[in-house]
Amino acid sequence: MTEHGLKWSCEYCTYENWPSAIKCTMCRAQRPSGAIITEEPFKSSSSNVGTIERSGGSPLICPDSSARPRVKSSFSMENGSKWSCQLCTYLNWPRAIRCTQCLSHRRTRSPTESPQSSGSGLRSIPGPIDPCEEYNDRNKLNIKGQHWTCSACTYENGAKAKKCVVCDHPTPNNLDAIELADTDEASSIINEQDRARWRGSCSGGNSQRRSPPMPKRDSEMDFQRIELAGAVGSKDELDLKKLKQIKNRMRKTDWLFLNACVGVVEGDLSAVEAYKNSGGDIARQLSADEVRLLNRPSAFDVGYTLVHLSIRFQRQDMLAILLTEVSQHAVKCIPAMVCPELTEQIRREIAASMHQRKGDFACYFLTDLVTFTLPADIEDLPPPVQEKLFDEVLDRDVQKELEEESPIINWSLELGTRLDSRLYALWNRTAGDCLLDSVLQATWGIYDKDSVLRKALHDSLHDCSHWFYSRWKEWESWYSQSFGLHFSLREEQWQEDWAFILSLASQPGASLEQTHIFVLAHILRRPIIVYGVKYYKSFRGETLGYTRFQGVYLPLLWEQSFCWKSPIALGYTRGHFSALVAMENDGYDNRGAGANLNTDDDVTVTFLPLVDSERKLLHIHFLSAQELGNEDQQEKLLREWLDCCVTEGGVLVAMQKSSRRRNHPLVTQMMEKWLDGYRQIRPCTALSDGEEDEEDEDE
Repeated sequence: MTEHGLKWSCEYCTYENWPSAIKCTMCRAQRPSGAIITEEPFKSSSSNVGTIERSGGSPLICPDSSARPRVKSSFSMENGSKWSCQLCTYLNWPRAIRCTQCLSHRRTRSPTESPQSSGSGLRSIPGPIDPCEEYNDRNKLNIKGQHWTCSACTYENGAKAKKCVVCDHPTPNNLDAIELADTDEASSIINEQDRARWRGSCSGGNSQRRSPPMPKRDSEMDFQRIELAGAVGSKDELDLKKLKQIKNRMRKTDWLFLNACVGVVEGDLSAVEAYKNSGGDIARQLSADEVRLLNRPSAFDVGYTLVHLSIRFQRQDMLAILLTEVSQHAVKCIPAMVCPELTEQIRREIAASMHQRKGDFACYFLTDLVTFTLPADIEDLPPPVQEKLFDEVLDRDVQKELEEESPIINWSLELGTRLDSRLYALWNRTAGDCLLDSVLQATWGIYDKDSVLRKALHDSLHDCSHWFYSRWKEWESWYSQSFGLHFSLREEQWQEDWAFILSLASQPGASLEQTHIFVLAHILRRPIIVYGVKYYKSFRGETLGYTRFQGVYLPLLWEQSFCWKSPIALGYTRGHFSALVAMENDGYDNRGAGANLNTDDDVTVTFLPLVDSERKLLHIHFLSAQELGNEDQQEKLLREWLDCCVTEGGVLVAMQKSSRRRNHPLVTQMMEKWLDGYRQIRPCTALSDGEEDEEDEDE
């Protein structure tokens, strides 16, 4: 038997489906065993009103045939089409005065739409009421108080439903409160209008799109960008229906994930933080339905994660949040936080020591040479206090990644033990300013809170744009050819890329690139050595891309006599920079073993390797065509710009020199005050140890 005019009514959404449908086409609910099968009024049928035949020949009696009127109305023979609800786009019978799906009234017709309406634009005169439609409306009103609204997708479920039919969200515990709220007529009308308006926004109509109503904090989230993107280019009715079904299945976590994906593309850091703070899976991949909903093939693809998107759109600040897990075992207590008054004085001192060079190369530079080191007095503290201090001042995760996961720092036993040149990764803020913060931490021990260093970086790039642009363009051309990427860009494309680099320097919180490190080396007037991971990797260990940060950055545009040869060291781990500092030494006899150095007891010398763990020379960034050559030529260049020597083990190292007497007095005072807080813990620890010893003696 064919499906000519025969349908069954869904008990959840009252949508009338074909008899062969196992699930409801609208809400995907299972077909009940005693489903009501009705006959479309405009379809002619020779069968009885109350009895129809199955394909097997057995009669099926409508369960409510006695309660539901079966009067053949006058409009059943008409050829008029159904009208579409302006809010939820549900197709209603021609004579229905309001929508069966959302209970909204039929829209006002214009004079050109119906001959029964007047030219004043008033509502058209309704025709005879269909008894079937009157029964449907009355039935929805009677059972409305028995429905419960899903808190995740706002769908109205039946009272017997244990979980939401659309999103599988469990039944809320406060059903009594929901039913009590539904008895209030005013609030129920407002809620019904809000739900109907949201259904209309999801249908892809011309009305303004809104986010689905969510309780409290969820309602503050903005998903308009995602919903707008999902409707563009989907004018076909089937596509709109598919998009509506996808949206109805979305949960809160799904919306947060899509909002974070859009935030990566548009540079909205708050959206990424909201998803991560909610406990979302960072390794989650975009599905085909989610890519279809976002509807931006140029940006999103199936299988992409937030990490993939951050790398593709060069969002270093977002990579820092996604991939750098800050140790939460102890509350961070760094010197800059303990001494706010001294920290402000140091910031003013940095601003006062910043000057601009006169002449063609008008670059900003610092007049003071300051190198931050951990005080040697830390070793005098008891081991428990030392452990507490290191937990609060160091980044254990970064230290582990650079030491254990990849042998990037402290891989030489000779440097770490015999020459006391072990490097420690200081804890740093996970934000777009982490590069600037790490530079000031490695020199002055504070953050770039007032953006003094960023302003100098921006002004130097603009005032010396021609000098830095030539170096950058020449280096990028050589770099692409060295990797087999034989392509050439037009001058307009080079200018666009350079304008993007300039814009990053002027935006607080924006992630920075290798060019900015090169400029910072000129501002400090000293080399910068970056020890970092070579590849971006996912949580499963898959290689996602090449980082290109590790290497040596020399102030090549200055005269050598104008610069210092003592470098600073930075660590790079998956979108995050950290300052790598050493610990002071009180002039041990073996301090310069193997290097034949004659240094006084007050000077601390840290040996920074210029080769990796495989004994390959570190890359020197932004060399010109005349400076490029083999490793021997590059090693010669390193010896010209840094104080280099070779250890007994054959490791080429650069010497970083620091002295308490030559260090800035404000930094020394800040470190002493910070260390006093840990010295006060020592008597308590000693007292507890003494009490334990007395107890042991009594026993």
